Formats: sequence, structure tokens, C-alpha cells
Amino acid sequence: MANEKILVVDDDQNICELLRLYLTKEGYQVTLASDGEDALAKYGQVKPDMVLLDVMMPKLDGWEVCRRIRKEGDTPVIMLTAKGETFDKVLGLELGADDYIVKPFDSKEVVARIKAVLRRCAGGAAAAEKPAEGVVEFDNLRLDMNSYELKVKGKVVEAPPKELELLYCLASHPNRVYTRDQLLDEVWGFEYYGDSRTIDVHVKRLREKLAGASDKWELKTVWGVGYKFEVRQ
Repeated sequence: MANEKILVVDDDQNICELLRLYLTKEGYQVTLASDGEDALAKYGQVKPDMVLLDVMMPKLDGWEVCRRIRKEGDTPVIMLTAKGETFDKVLGLELGADDYIVKPFDSKEVVARIKAVLRRCAGGAAAAEKPAEGVVEFDNLRLDMNSYELKVKGKVVEAPPKELELLYCLASHPNRVYTRDQLLDEVWGFEYYGDSRTIDVHVKRLREKLAGASDKWELKTVWGVGYKFEVRQ
């Protein structure tokens, strides 16, 4: 059985009680709030594992409550609303909501969405505990494939996913020489039937982005063979 704490925020008392009934039956600890200000007060007191948040409420609407919760941390938020317009969904997700359920809703759907979001967030937390996985760091270079973020001299450098995957493949095996065909298999997959010169184009673009970053490593051509990420002692 679940044991997570869930804060349900809705100015419709019937909906609150219905959700309390469903969620308590699933083993969740449920706290109710009837408006935005009450929600923020109880959020601070209870420190819930998830918030089910109505949009249209007195005092503070759900958008503002979501915005303030996001300033506090990463507690998962599922928006509950009678509105189904795309604009509302986009706005909720931009404010940091993890999911969006339109009323009237089915109780099984709500429970399934809650479980899915909690699973996703638990997976993210587990990944955060092992930051070295999917990350390579060298002098003035940090590549995090969990977030597809490349930093050169501490600044984020924009690059397409395939360039980052190519760099990660090389940099995670420093000084190992890869042929072009090996890199195509590793990065593009066996289903890729393109020209191996694709690798040359991507390496050229990466070199432009990495130029002058450090003299302790280099994206180096091994003539007649392929490429390697050379690390110097």
C-alpha cells in the first residue's frame, strides 16, 4: 500500500471528499484545503509528497499556488480543472505542473496518474543521487547526458542531441580510437544507412564549440582510422 502524503486543493467540498475517499482507500495520507491561501499554509505544515491542485479558486488561483510551490521545491503537482483548452494545459506545464486532469474525472484515472507521476519523480530522485552516471567532466568541460547539457568553461553551449551523444561516446572512453563506422553504430544505431562523412561534419561542429577550452584534452583525428578524445597527462 502507498503511504505518501497528498494535499488536495479544491473549493468544491464534494470533490475534496470524493478524492479523500478514493485516495485514503489506496493508502495515501490526505490533507484537504479549500482555497489558495489555505493550500500554501497546509503545504508548509504537511510537506506533502504530491499536490492535487484546482485552478479556479478564491483568494489565490491554482496558477499562483503552483508558481509559489515551484519556488519552494520540486514537489509533484497535478492540476485539476474544468477547463480543457490547450492554453490552460500549456500554461500549467510551463509553471511546472507535472500533469493535468480535466473534470469530470474518473477516480481510477486520478489514482493511475498519481502513481505514474510519483514513479517518475522517484526515478528522477534516484538519478540525482548518482550524478556521475551519464556525466563526463574534464578541465573546463562538463557534459551531462541526463539533461543533455554541455558546459564549456562554465557556460552552457547549445548543441544538437546527436553532437552531444557523439561527444559523450568519445569522452566517456578517453584515448580510445573509434572508426567512423563504430561511431555510426554507437551513436546513430545499426539502422542508420547514411554516409560515414556524417561523423566528420559533426566532429567539425563540435570542434568549433570546444575551441580553446583546454590544452589538457582534444577531439583528435587519427588519420586513416577515425577519432578519439585524447586526454593529456
